[in-house]
Amino acid sequence: MAFTFRPLDGLPEVVRIESTRHGDDRGWFAEVYKESAFRANGIVATFRQANHTMSAEPGTLRGLHYQVAPFAQGKLIRVTAGEIFDVVVDIRSGSKTFGRWVSTVLGATESAMLWVPEGFAHGFQTTLPDTEIAYKTTAEYSPAHERGIRWDDRALAIPWPIGEPILSARDRDWSTLAELPAARTRAR
Repeated sequence: MAFTFRPLDGLPEVVRIESTRHGDDRGWFAEVYKESAFRANGIVATFRQANHTMSAEPGTLRGLHYQVAPFAQGKLIRVTAGEIFDVVVDIRSGSKTFGRWVSTVLGATESAMLWVPEGFAHGFQTTLPDTEIAYKTTAEYSPAHERGIRWDDRALAIPWPIGEPILSARDRDWSTLAELPAARTRAR
């Protein structure tokens, strides 16, 4: 099999996918997506948009982002240059694991990806310069449906690897987990 699917401990819906590289004296080849293999492992997705981002400086932090219905997004994330500390937070209303987060390191030196289903916030911090991430989403970007959680929310206490991140103003000003409608529903 060209892929290995590894659910992350704590949030098994979030899956690290490792692809086999086939190399020779010319370099290597790896499949990065095969619908039948993903479907056989419970990942059924129709991708609507593909994105590519580059962060020049180590410590660049993007997130924690998500979109609400009807533009909620599943994401398939792959690092094509550099390395990231990748974080996913469960924000599903009524979920027994609401507010739980998991992390993994993804780097260009390996053929690994991360599947983030709808209902989870996603963010990452670059750990190397000139890091590039390619990702596919199951819904198109919709500014009216975009939301986020503060990267430094004390309730999450995520140990980002680089203490003074480079952030956009928008990512600096997101709400806390406790301010999400799903959190208010759970508190009742």
